Amino acid sequence: MSHQNPLGTSVPHTSCLDLWREKNDQLVRQAKVAQDSGLSLRRQQLAQDSLEGFRGLLHSLRGLPAAVPVLPLELTVTCNFITLRASLAQGFTEDQAQDIQQGLERVLETQKKLGPRLECGLRGLWDSVLHYSTLLLEVLPALHHLAGLQAAVWLSTDCLGDLTFLLQTLNGNQSEASENLLLLLKTWSPPAEESDAPLTLQDARGLRDILLTASAYRQGLQELITGSLPRALSSLQEAASGLCSRPVLVQVYTALGTCLRKMGNPQRALLYLAAALKGGSTCGPPLLEASRLYRQLGNTAAELESLELLVEALNVTHSFEAPQLLIEVELLLPRPHPASPLHCGTPSQAKYLLASRCLQVGRAEDAAEHYLDLLALVLDGSESKFFPPPSPPGPCMPEVFLEAAAALIQAGRAQDALTVCEELLSRTSSLLPKMPQLREDARKGTKESPHCPSWVSATYLLQGQAWVQLGAPKEAISEFSRCLELLFRTTPKDEEQGPASNREKGCISDVVLQQLRAAALISRGLQWVAVDQDTKALQDFLLSVQMCPGNQDASFHLLQTLRRMDRRHEATALWWRLKAQTELPQENAAWSLPLYLETYLDWIHSPDREALLEEFQTSLPEPHEL
Repeated sequence: MSHQNPLGTSVPHTSCLDLWREKNDQLVRQAKVAQDSGLSLRRQQLAQDSLEGFRGLLHSLRGLPAAVPVLPLELTVTCNFITLRASLAQGFTEDQAQDIQQGLERVLETQKKLGPRLECGLRGLWDSVLHYSTLLLEVLPALHHLAGLQAAVWLSTDCLGDLTFLLQTLNGNQSEASENLLLLLKTWSPPAEESDAPLTLQDARGLRDILLTASAYRQGLQELITGSLPRALSSLQEAASGLCSRPVLVQVYTALGTCLRKMGNPQRALLYLAAALKGGSTCGPPLLEASRLYRQLGNTAAELESLELLVEALNVTHSFEAPQLLIEVELLLPRPHPASPLHCGTPSQAKYLLASRCLQVGRAEDAAEHYLDLLALVLDGSESKFFPPPSPPGPCMPEVFLEAAAALIQAGRAQDALTVCEELLSRTSSLLPKMPQLREDARKGTKESPHCPSWVSATYLLQGQAWVQLGAPKEAISEFSRCLELLFRTTPKDEEQGPASNREKGCISDVVLQQLRAAALISRGLQWVAVDQDTKALQDFLLSVQMCPGNQDASFHLLQTLRRMDRRHEATALWWRLKAQTELPQENAAWSLPLYLETYLDWIHSPDREALLEEFQTSLPEPHEL
């Protein structure tokens, strides 16, 4: 038997409503039992059974004409079904949006307002439903619950304009002028559910709190990336005070540590990073941020220790806790962007950061071992492809080989360096165009001509230095000559593309090309000196000064050679030029050099240069005496 509601819509018998409600409550209790189950297989089975139960129940309710007395139960079942489905899938899909749309259409059916509004999309449906909801007070709690799920879908998909509109409408347009999501979420006050209402997996107010935490965190992270540090600090502190699981709290504390470091407050940053490391098993992001902080503070030992722990952490497989069968903050967060402080990369990227920092701070033996470990990872296929670290822009794979060779030479392992160089040559020489083609390829813009010769020539340069270390000047001179032969046939890439573009494509800049040429000429000149060939050394040093006029090392070696050859007047003129250069203000280089080249240039830099220049000053005449 049935009775008629005021609009003439048929309403099912009360006993059917009671049965459906009892079924809903039973499924909610079953899902909560599944959540508390310690056995993963039993948990998964119970949760799937509950999901299928909600699906069948919703199908039964939607099989009848929409009726106001049934709407609170139908919308509650819809919300429970969406919540459990999204939780099990660990994300939202188009299916959830369709479930929400069908729920809204059922509300409009009871008001006889369905029709052309279907073309307005979800935003138009919400506008219509919330307009008529004032006539349906008994439906309001369930409708706000559904609105919370819609807000979760739009937040997770970055539909922030739609989300802002929805929250403004839920607040009765009282805060229409405001587009601050955090303020809108705080203003939103979902109506309390009646004590005898159908059970829910997650009520609207709990969902609102989750949305507030996720929105604060997302907003703070974006403000941190764009440099709005005071705002980022406020948003992230808001997120930290909200409903956070341990993994999310680790991320929030790490972001707070980054923000405070950039604001010049390292001690508070350390406190947050320490809290992050105690908060859970996801230690990668706080360890990487700790290494940045210690580097800023000049604590090299602590920086390298943090990077070592980072490598260990990324190589450990963690057993994560099973997620709650609810909408949690994690479901509403995007994957860390490469520019985000929470992006800690892969084990090989962390190993590269450790190796390169060891090389930069002079720990050559450690650097050599880390580079060899990294090359083994890549060469044996443990990592199919090496991606450069996200920040700062990292090197391409051939440059990692070159850095490894430089580290081995620095550590006194010249023979191992030759082995690494031979491996690199075997991988790149086949890509090298024939010598007569280089200029023509560069003129035509052929992609492979600008960068491959630079890698090969740098390899010859390092091989030459390895032979120097092994006490074989003849072999060293031969390698330096091969390097120069290739470099003088290489055309630099058009600089208008900028340094970032060139590094990205592996192209060689004019500055790097000049420095490579100067390094090779100086290195060969030093070997000519070692075998008592001062005339040939003089030619190389003169050419290096012409190729790279600002390179004081080239001028210094030229000065020493001129003095040794008793070419006093030329030495005096050069000394005065060097003295004038040292008195000029030093400009910061617009281009950064590759790490292997920076390391190499340190080798040909004389540590006692200033002392020798002062010694020359006592014996050289004044310029007017020349």
